[in-house]
Amino acid sequence: MPDPAPDYRSRLPALTGLRFFAALCVFFVHAFFLVDPLKPTVPLSFFGDPGVANFLATLFGKSGYLGVTFFFVLSGFVLTWSARPGERVTAFWRRRIVKIFPNHVVMWAAAMVLYASAFTPVGTWLANLLLVHSYFPQPSVFISVNSLSWTLCCELLFYLLFPLIIRPVRRIAEHRLWLWAGVMIAGMVGVELVTVFVIPDHPGSPMLAVSVPQQWFGYIFPPPRLFEFVLGMVLARLVRAGRWPRVGVAPAAALAVIGFFVTNAVPSPFDFTVSAVIPIGVLICATAAADVRGTRTFLRSRVMVWLGNVSFGFYLCQGVVLFYGRLAIVGDGTFSTPVAILLHLGFFGLTLLAGWLLYALVEQPMMRRFARNRRRVPAPTEPVAVDGVASA
Repeated sequence: MPDPAPDYRSRLPALTGLRFFAALCVFFVHAFFLVDPLKPTVPLSFFGDPGVANFLATLFGKSGYLGVTFFFVLSGFVLTWSARPGERVTAFWRRRIVKIFPNHVVMWAAAMVLYASAFTPVGTWLANLLLVHSYFPQPSVFISVNSLSWTLCCELLFYLLFPLIIRPVRRIAEHRLWLWAGVMIAGMVGVELVTVFVIPDHPGSPMLAVSVPQQWFGYIFPPPRLFEFVLGMVLARLVRAGRWPRVGVAPAAALAVIGFFVTNAVPSPFDFTVSAVIPIGVLICATAAADVRGTRTFLRSRVMVWLGNVSFGFYLCQGVVLFYGRLAIVGDGTFSTPVAILLHLGFFGLTLLAGWLLYALVEQPMMRRFARNRRRVPAPTEPVAVDGVASA
């Protein structure tokens, strides 16, 4: 039975808390790399037991795909949910640029000072700074400087196009929303079919079981990722229209866990988006609907909301803390399983601390200073209050 159309004076704290688990999925894949991207002769995982190291690298090797897809779908959902009627396009763009660029510039500078300036050409670091590097098909460019920033190129494209896309999305008749959600998923399938049958299958990627061109087009290149973003927009309208079926957060989370294992089982590039996008969409909608109903979940707790708020910084700091910090602090050693567990927990804490500092000292002050509306916007007919769920 669908939920009734929600009251949009409701906040969405549980959806904020859920963001942290998506960022954690990305952390796991990076933390358990078998080699350090900055020095491939050095293991990144601290586990000296090859069996344990290989098991964790295999188990979490694709978890980042789920985290990235989650954030892209969430971006479309949240921006549609919290869109301000009457807001100028330039004001919207200003708020979104202030959201991502200060954090990006700080971590870009940290990476350049600590390691990247020694081997990054001017054209490459400039493309990275301007967040256009994901449009270049060379790995030396699209994973340059702070390697995780490639996703921000996608987010920037989403933000630039949102004022144009939201108009036709708003005009979709409610009874056709499910159809358009299916069209977006079909678009993702189409991208992955093109990746397999059209994009060259050589040279091979050193990171994935596909070619470098397939890795770039199917995963890194921003335009194909628009299907996830627009899917999130359509899902937000489904929940807003009261057409989302009543699915609990726990069953939705169980479905997402199944999606995790399905992603591990299917070959690339079908694990990039399609394998888990339906469970991810269900989880986002179920969590938002639970917030609207006022259902109490642990995701609404102060700790989880705080973790969700710092998740963008936590994500952006991972490359510097894990890839550089491993070499600078620990060197190239591997350790017994108990010691390795403690070291991984320590680096998790360091990454979380760095993410919180980025949030508290950069993101929040910049948002307070530059992201406020400079003129009054007409009150929305359906008031919306979103509690820090703007996507990374």
